Amino acid sequence: MRSVLVDAPTTGLVLAVLGDSVGVGIGDPVLGGGWRGFAPLLAEALGGARLTNLAVSGSRIGGVLEKQLPAALALRPDVAVLLVGMNDTMRSDFDPERLLADLDHVVGTLVAAGTTVITAKYHDHHRVFRLPGPLRRALASRIAALNDLLDTVAREHRVGIVDLGQVPGIYTQAAWAVDRLHPSELGHRLLARAIAAQLGTFGTTVHKEVSLVCAGGRTPGRLARWGWLVFKGVPWLCRRGGDLVPYALAALLRRA
Repeated sequence: MRSVLVDAPTTGLVLAVLGDSVGVGIGDPVLGGGWRGFAPLLAEALGGARLTNLAVSGSRIGGVLEKQLPAALALRPDVAVLLVGMNDTMRSDFDPERLLADLDHVVGTLVAAGTTVITAKYHDHHRVFRLPGPLRRALASRIAALNDLLDTVAREHRVGIVDLGQVPGIYTQAAWAVDRLHPSELGHRLLARAIAAQLGTFGTTVHKEVSLVCAGGRTPGRLARWGWLVFKGVPWLCRRGGDLVPYALAALLRRA
């Protein structure tokens, strides 16, 4: 759990972030080490909100329900941002009914506690990260199902939802980190701005617009990009492919 009081006149607003590696800020490295991400930028836009980042890299929806939700409720947050689900789409045990029940419980519990909740549905993944055709179609099907669940929960509980695929500039190369899985500094800034806009429509005062001017981060060089591809990208594809390949083959057989 990481608590941060943004260096700005505080409004007394309590902001909690729940979810996976995007919530952690991966993709937006800072000069001193570690990650920044959208969360501090959003807290600053909200006038110096007291931020607690509960997100954990690799988290799935069930993990948010079991571990992050109780911690969030203890904070009594005014605003909660929930970004989770992509890790579920890449696993062999993907179960829309269970995920819907878990998402509904997380969001419903936060809303019942008086929290303004913002979540997000996901972009067209293959426009950022290229995959072989069968894997691309399998993942696209899973993401579409996840987005339907997120839309359903947002409507049911009348919470805000950011459509990442509709965020201006999200499909530019500059918006993505070297791994093409996480937003870059610019991508996190775009995300923070989009979340702030959603909060504004739900009555939360946004004190200033999130700047899209990138400054203060570390930019990976060509060697770092090749290093990621060889040592992380290919192994990741093999691991996730092992989960998605059986599903992709089953889908091909159904169409045959």
